Amino acid sequence: MLLAGISFRDLEYVVAVAEHQHFGRAAQACTVSQPTLSGQIRKLEDYLQVEIFERGSRQVRPTRRGAEIVAQARTVLAEGRRLCALAARTDAPLTGALRLGAIATLGPYLFPHLLRPLTAAFPQLRLVISEGLTRELTALLLAGRIDALLAATPVAGAGIAQIPLFFEPFVVTLPADHALCDTDTLTPGHLAGDDLILLQDGHCLRDQALEICPDPARTAAAAELQASSIETLRHMIASGIGYSLLPTLSVTDDPRFAALLTYRRFAADPPGRTIALFYRDGSERHADMRLLAAQIRKSLPGSVQALDGGG
Repeated sequence: MLLAGISFRDLEYVVAVAEHQHFGRAAQACTVSQPTLSGQIRKLEDYLQVEIFERGSRQVRPTRRGAEIVAQARTVLAEGRRLCALAARTDAPLTGALRLGAIATLGPYLFPHLLRPLTAAFPQLRLVISEGLTRELTALLLAGRIDALLAATPVAGAGIAQIPLFFEPFVVTLPADHALCDTDTLTPGHLAGDDLILLQDGHCLRDQALEICPDPARTAAAAELQASSIETLRHMIASGIGYSLLPTLSVTDDPRFAALLTYRRFAADPPGRTIALFYRDGSERHADMRLLAAQIRKSLPGSVQALDGGG
């Protein structure tokens, strides 16, 4: 059996399917059509004379031997990336391309504080930025399609290292005529009722809000109050539909909302989320990750609390 019959791209397809357990989502992550990805994996299976995946109606799982092939594919891809990194490496820190992912509830609100100082400090750095959900971006990180990830802890995945960056408190965001507006400082105990608006499934901010506001009396109708993004959530609150929790960095002084929204902070020990920089353990760019983390902390506004992560 010749190595010429196997390509790195085929191995990327295999790892993507193993991560997503779905051919369609794997194809989307690899930016190819599903027939292309499925066909290449079938050709690889024929070439190796091994069935790598069990194909069910709802989920795709590696076979026993397929799991071994997936593990080896990850190793081969990691070594291939190491080869490319060695070829591109220079003595200067944070140079060349850095593929940085950020969860959708963080990126639009952190990057305005970060990008200009970062590019000024490291002018030879070329950032390639992507945004999405934690699960999707973690799969890209493990597959080597991004170099680092900015997300709320915890992020699950073997072989992922993290550097804590900052603690971001949550702010109760209310329609201007909401009953809770008369309370200057709140506790989680105030947050009950059927008008809590959540982000859609897949957003870690949704799970965090439910941990802080666990109301078993919430009705099925209330559970349908969902938004696809923080900006949609903000507009829903401004229209009087309900209230929600927003991360501090996303709180805006946009004059369009001045008469429509009221912000209330928690009385003490505010709930919030810890943001960290995640990267593959053993990455060639470990030193760069430390420098990047340090620069992020320097660029933070005073509304969030920087954490000492050793970077």
